[in-house]
Amino acid sequence: MKKLILSLLTLFVMATNAFAQTSAPKREFRGAWIQMINGQFQGMDRATMQANLTHQLDELKRCGINAIMFQVRGEADALYASPYEPWSRFLTGQQGRAPKPYWDPLAWMVDECHKRGMELHAWINPFRAKTKGTKQLAVTHPYMKNPERFFEYDGIYLFDPGLHENRRYICSIASDIVRRYDVDGLHIDDYFYPYPVAGVSIPDQRTYAAHKNGIDNISDWRRYNVNLFIEMLHDSIHAVKPWVKFGVSPFGIYHNAKEGSNLPGSKTNGTQNYDDLYADVLYWINKGWVDYTVPQLYWEIGHRVADYAELVKWWSRFAGGRPLFIGQDVERTVRAADLKNPSINQLNEKWRLQRSLRGIQGSCLWYSAAVVRNEGNFATTIKQSFHRTPALQPLFPFIDDKAPKKPGKVKAVWMPDGYYLFWSAPKARKPMDEARNYVVYRFAKGERIDLFRTDRIVTITPQTMLKLPYAGGHEKFTYVVTALDRLQNESKAAKRKVKL
Repeated sequence: MKKLILSLLTLFVMATNAFAQTSAPKREFRGAWIQMINGQFQGMDRATMQANLTHQLDELKRCGINAIMFQVRGEADALYASPYEPWSRFLTGQQGRAPKPYWDPLAWMVDECHKRGMELHAWINPFRAKTKGTKQLAVTHPYMKNPERFFEYDGIYLFDPGLHENRRYICSIASDIVRRYDVDGLHIDDYFYPYPVAGVSIPDQRTYAAHKNGIDNISDWRRYNVNLFIEMLHDSIHAVKPWVKFGVSPFGIYHNAKEGSNLPGSKTNGTQNYDDLYADVLYWINKGWVDYTVPQLYWEIGHRVADYAELVKWWSRFAGGRPLFIGQDVERTVRAADLKNPSINQLNEKWRLQRSLRGIQGSCLWYSAAVVRNEGNFATTIKQSFHRTPALQPLFPFIDDKAPKKPGKVKAVWMPDGYYLFWSAPKARKPMDEARNYVVYRFAKGERIDLFRTDRIVTITPQTMLKLPYAGGHEKFTYVVTALDRLQNESKAAKRKVKL
């Protein structure tokens, strides 16, 4: 009897583990960052860079990635045709020099992501104006026009966040991108006030004296400036296109608990958003000024200064007022041994934690090239296990929760090159309600139609057609097609029975 019970328990555990490895939520943000600041595209001609990006996007798509954070502004420069700032040296090799042959990487990336059913979030660095490696600025660079609006800190130049004209200027950059490009999101990273360097003070005393606004504490004043900026940026984006999501990727520690304050703090001992970068992330979330948050939790489980397990639980507890995604470091994850089973890396345990905690709705991978290289078998693992089935984007009901109309009549038609499923786009009164993608499900004869069955999703596509896998016409299936609007609200189902 004991042996029977033990056998049953073993089977149950095996089945549970198998389910945990292969099942996935229907909606999950699965992002990846593609950065320019590392110089991976510097000096590439158009054909080479497009081939590189095509390869990355194809591989990321195969891994289940459904959103790309594409860096287009790293130091008050542009990887797109900006009327305000010079072309980036990280593209052409010289700041201010236009690509030759001419092309617009952001416009091209928007099209390439959308044709794959992926979102494109334009990623900008807000306040950094020059990195240490940049030796010469173009005459059209904003620093060259108005140097008094910047300060230097440890070899980098930054827009002074205490100046209203700087906050307004950066918002105009974001508004321009959102107005001219069909982006799905506008994304900023963690550079607000500079990361602290021992013995180096932020040279903003003169600005504080002139614009203190009745705030007697300079730290509170700096946080006030960043708060003003975040609110202004959120409102600027949504004033142009209400459906474009505004997201922030802050440093992974909000506040260390040991500092002894009334602020919620984690059991960590590192650089802090609130205290060091003057970024009050929780305040922005609670005020509704950000649409999603992606804290950079790049450390390992068990890290002595910043334990991933501690931090992912902390963010889940305190930052769930808006969609929360976890920033994952691919290389550090696969190089760190699992604490319970040192023969494997920490990928499985990190994903288990991520998916088990309330409020977390996905992740973003740092960085895309590490995924594409399949570092530590990372890409293979997520493709075969955690991203085995496609995922829709999380819902953003505080922006819009109205579903589009369902697709027009679904038809199965023979074409010269095979058997196809066709449908038509539903009518929409305004851009917010337009169908942007379609979800195609397939159910066997006699199966109950259940749109929560992620294993029945055939594809998520912007096309209004799908080639069917015809194999003689011996088996009956029901194909179901739904429409997704710009915020991935899902329509009612349109159905068609076919023999394959």
